[in-house]
Amino acid sequence: MATMTAGDGIVQVGTQAIAEITGYSISHTSDTVENTVIGDASRTYVPTLKGFSATIDAMFDPLYATSHQDDFAVGSTITFTIYPDGLTGTRSYGGSGIVTDSSFSAAVGEMITVNFSLQGTGDFSDVAV
Repeated sequence: MATMTAGDGIVQVGTQAIAEITGYSISHTSDTVENTVIGDASRTYVPTLKGFSATIDAMFDPLYATSHQDDFAVGSTITFTIYPDGLTGTRSYGGSGIVTDSSFSAAVGEMITVNFSLQGTGDFSDVAV
């Protein structure tokens, strides 16, 4: 089984790479509805609507924040792509998402971090690159 580390991962908004990424996550889901009928021995379900959400974690970069502050304004819609093993890797994931949360975190002796949550809108992209 092939495995990889996150060291080469890239997250882009549009075609611009986000600086200082420390982590990300994507959840791709499907709703289901029950279609069990009288006489079935077990419950059965069928898939319906699909959805996705993502989080992006980064070190706070004041230069990037100043030039791209509108990219991650809560309520804005962005198009993002995640390349888990870099631009020359094997797959990319993404789509359009509404920024639902933007938070900063800091503690004495620690780096300032920023976290963004996205609610996917429309189709989720999972393609070979």
